[in-house]
Amino acid sequence: MENETVLRVSGLRTEFRTDDGILTAVNGVSFDIAAGETLGIVGESGSGKSATCLSVMGLVPSPPGRVVSGSAIFDGRDLLNLPPEELRQLRGKEITMIFQDPMTSLNPFLRISTQLTEHLVLHERIPKKEALERAVEMLRRVGIPEPEKKILRYPHELSGGMRQRVMIAMALLPRPRLVFADEPTTALDVSVQAQILELLRERKAEMGLSLVLVTHNLGVVAGLADRVIVMYAGMIAEDAPVSLLFARPLHPYTRGLLDSLPDPEKPRGNELAGIAGTPPVPIALPDACPFAPRCFRAADVCRAKTPQLETRHDGTRVACWFPLDGGAV
Repeated sequence: MENETVLRVSGLRTEFRTDDGILTAVNGVSFDIAAGETLGIVGESGSGKSATCLSVMGLVPSPPGRVVSGSAIFDGRDLLNLPPEELRQLRGKEITMIFQDPMTSLNPFLRISTQLTEHLVLHERIPKKEALERAVEMLRRVGIPEPEKKILRYPHELSGGMRQRVMIAMALLPRPRLVFADEPTTALDVSVQAQILELLRERKAEMGLSLVLVTHNLGVVAGLADRVIVMYAGMIAEDAPVSLLFARPLHPYTRGLLDSLPDPEKPRGNELAGIAGTPPVPIALPDACPFAPRCFRAADVCRAKTPQLETRHDGTRVACWFPLDGGAV
């Protein structure tokens, strides 16, 4: 029996008003995430990864941004059309988010104890003492030593890795069904990054939650994600199980991202492969494949018409006129 769908996003489109015109940050994105699944969303900076998650969470700053169209169905309710109070009740309880930079996400004037227990006291009506006990236990479960002491400190008194663990504890404390993790390891060194990823893996398995992992690092999703969405210029270029994506990428952009990863089997001194050109600014994009100017397979049709995201016989999805395996979509 297939796992139930926890979230179904359809036709999501988000725009930002800028001095240069309307920037389409998310352009018709659709995807599902199943119970217990880890979905990786990857792509270069500006590809629409974070904007997709913020749109679903109702956290797009307005102005200048706004969700123009689409739906995000969670537990039978469309998150994009819920009354603000109802959305707040869901957000922070059943759906939570681990933000990229804990130093700007945590309040520097409040102790960790206040920030961890506030939601439990106000929204779940839990006595302050019980909320504090739960918070201390969650800090212990995310690997913070002496949590009884650390919980009384301010954010600046903790290391970057510890602050990130506090953010994870904050997201897991309400026992959510779905967690968005937006670049949760970007500012951390490699050893701490590995610890944080292992922590996410362990807590996800323990709690049975669904995880959306946003990152520019394909190496991160390789060991954690079940399925990967590759985004480019606000659109989905490819969507495939992680094993298939690495073994048989279909989109030239995915191939370029994989080729740019360091290969320990290559001789030292070899230059890393790169993708020529730069991503487009998604303002008034022409009806064409946005990757065409950088693509080694681009033909006239690529520069004349935008490819649609097509589902293939194996369930993978790709938006390309000439997928790399040469097969029909």
